[in-house]
Formats: sequence, structure tokens, C-alpha cells
Amino acid sequence: MRNHCFVFTFLITICPVFAQKSNSDHIKKSSLELPRVKVVPITDTNTDRHYELYIKLPEGYSEKSNKKYPVLYFTDAMWQIEILSGTTEYLLEDAILVGISWQKNIDETLKKEIGEHVSRYRDYSIIKSDNKEHQDKYQYGGAEYHLNFIRNDVFKYVENKYQTDENNRTYFGYSMGGEFGAYILLTQPDTFKNYILGSPSLNNDIPLLSELKFKHEKLNANVFISYGTLEKELGSNAEKLISMLKSRNDKSVLLKPIIIEGSHQTAFPMTAVQSMYWLSGLIQ
Repeated sequence: MRNHCFVFTFLITICPVFAQKSNSDHIKKSSLELPRVKVVPITDTNTDRHYELYIKLPEGYSEKSNKKYPVLYFTDAMWQIEILSGTTEYLLEDAILVGISWQKNIDETLKKEIGEHVSRYRDYSIIKSDNKEHQDKYQYGGAEYHLNFIRNDVFKYVENKYQTDENNRTYFGYSMGGEFGAYILLTQPDTFKNYILGSPSLNNDIPLLSELKFKHEKLNANVFISYGTLEKELGSNAEKLISMLKSRNDKSVLLKPIIIEGSHQTAFPMTAVQSMYWLSGLIQ
């Protein structure tokens, strides 16, 4: 068994990944290069939006084996892949990782103005903005469509290609990714068995989530919710979500709330490590 304390050494020594250009044909290639990580293009069949999946198979994975592997799906793939790859290497050695990128074929002007991550404002948000200018620009409230993409296209690809345990899917999302995860949990809880919602950005979503909290009689899910001690507004809303889940008196839900020392930025690394440690006790 590997020494788990090495996880922290890994987190400190992670190096950034830099884009590379082909010297021969100038064709753009993925900027991601990590051991055993495969980058796969995928299209949302309903919207024709292009994404990438960052797939990491466990060491020793073999298609010749009858073994079924649990899968950890996560949003904001470029931001999360390194820390989750390193942490699971020690805590979840048999898990398949599937990161879902931001939209690739998006308006170039908007991408240059906002950044490569601009589609997350649409894909991970639950409600539309009251500000018409902001709504026209960012197209908030696209969570339903992004969830359909994951259920219909991402799962289909991964589960047809690899030996996965379809009853042991986990979702990891941080910030707006946590907001998106809360939406999935309360609208289509059977999408994942385990939900990790780190510092969910639920600023204006609480009333809608409150309406959804009794949509399903049983959620049948394990839920990890965390936030930082310095996250006053996000922390307050995370507590409201925790209270919502407790008020259901749903014995099919195993709830693990955690408060982590730090801000929205500094709480993230420990959210990743602590949630993977929690998850290892459920699926190993």
C-alpha cells in the first residue's frame, strides 16, 4: 500500500501544463500531457457543441479482465485533472477518471475576452440572469442541457468503451461545478451514486433548489459538501443546502458536511484531498 502522505507532496510540487504547437503543420494539439491521460474529442449531439474528455485509466487496467471499475467524473477538467490525478493515485488506485472540458468551438471573441472557461457560466448555472446584457453574453441557465449531454453522450462513450461499474459513478464539482452538482442531485439523482460539492456557488439558486428538494422521494446518494471558513456568503448558502437535505429525512442519503480552513481559493486543495479520502471509504 502506498504511503498516503505522499499525496501532499504531490500537491505542493505540481507543475503547470503549457500549450505546445506542432513544428511541422501548426495544427493545434491538446495542451494536456499527463501520464496515462488520454484526451478524447466528444460532441453534444443535441447542440453540436464540442468538448474534450480527459480520461485516465488505473495502472494495470485490462480489457481482458472481468473487473468493473468505478468512475470519477468531474467538471472544469483542465483545472482539476492534476490534483485529482495525483490524489486518486494514492487513495483510489482502481478508479477511472473522466474530466469534462469547457466547450471548444465557442465564439473566439468571447473566449479571448473572458477566457477558455467561458462556457462554464452557461453549462454549470441553474437560472438565467435578470441582467439582459449579462444573459445575452453568458447565456446563464444551461445546466439542464449540459446534464443531458453528460447522461446521453458522455456516459454512452465511456461505458461503451471501458469496463465501468455503472452503479458506482461519482461526481466532483467545485464552485460553479458544485452548483451544477447540486442541481443534478435534486433533479436526476440517479445520474451519480456519490456527489462531491465543493464550495457550491448557490448565490441565487436556493429558492429553486428548495422547490426541487422533494421532487424525488429518495435520492439514494452519498453527498459530500464542503466550504471554507472565510466563505461567508457561499458558506451560508452551502449550509442552507445541507439543511434542505437533512429536512428530507431521507435515510437513503449519507451526508458528509465539512468546513475547511481558508478562502474559496485556499480551501480547494484540501477539498480535493479530503473528498477523495471520504470517497475511498465508500468505493474501495
